[in-house]
Amino acid sequence: MITINLAQMQDKAIALLESYNEGDFTYKFESKQGIALKFSVTGDAEAAGKKAKDLIKAEDWGMALYFNVVAG
Repeated sequence: MITINLAQMQDKAIALLESYNEGDFTYKFESKQGIALKFSVTGDAEAAGKKAKDLIKAEDWGMALYFNVVAG
């Protein structure tokens, strides 16, 4: 399980992660509580969290966002 604390572009982040299928991880959106988006992940949660951060930052809309990813 990972949690992404993100105030803006939540729908785009959810769509991006749920559509990701190029690596060792899959992401499934589970719930939202305020700015916290919770995803179940396959594989190592720490590595999946780092990959999720990299994926969001690689997007045009994600470069300027302030957010953090917490594994566990």
